Amino acid sequence: MANPDDLPSRAAAGDRAAFGELMRLSKTALFRMVRRYVGEDQEAWDLLQDTYAAAWISIGRYDPHRPFEAWIRTIALNKCRDWSRRRFVRRLVRSGVELSSPEALAVPDGAEPADEQMESSRRLARLNDAIGRLPPHLKAPLLLTAIEGRSQAEAAGILGVSVKAVETRVARARRKLSDALGDRPAAPAPE
Repeated sequence: MANPDDLPSRAAAGDRAAFGELMRLSKTALFRMVRRYVGEDQEAWDLLQDTYAAAWISIGRYDPHRPFEAWIRTIALNKCRDWSRRRFVRRLVRSGVELSSPEALAVPDGAEPADEQMESSRRLARLNDAIGRLPPHLKAPLLLTAIEGRSQAEAAGILGVSVKAVETRVARARRKLSDALGDRPAAPAPE
């Protein structure tokens, strides 16, 4: 079996098998990140395919001394940002109800889940909706650190910003989520 450390160099040289192995090794974590960003499974799969297609097209520009995962995540984040912009424009043009809107999500699917499952689903839907409403510059660092478990330094490298910028953006994203979800304790009443 080939040394996995050689995969990035081989892929950068145009080795399809090496690139395929890098895809296999990275696709689960990358899908989770993209899914969290866009909030829809099918859209996430489409964006994942777009990401790998774009990566293969530009493989000649990949520096194998740079971590493949950071490079592919940067491409994926750019694809997610493009998707968000296109989605926003479509909403403006259509001005109709989105499938991910609260009205559409309130339509029952016919199943009778347990009370706990319903409450958990509601909380998760509210969280996903709140994450989806975050501006991209706050959403990306939050997903990379809080959801994907990346260090702030890794997130900074992927996003091309300073560690301090990641720290600040994650804190701001968490505050926005707390506000949106009503998780912040109420301020004491003035006496």
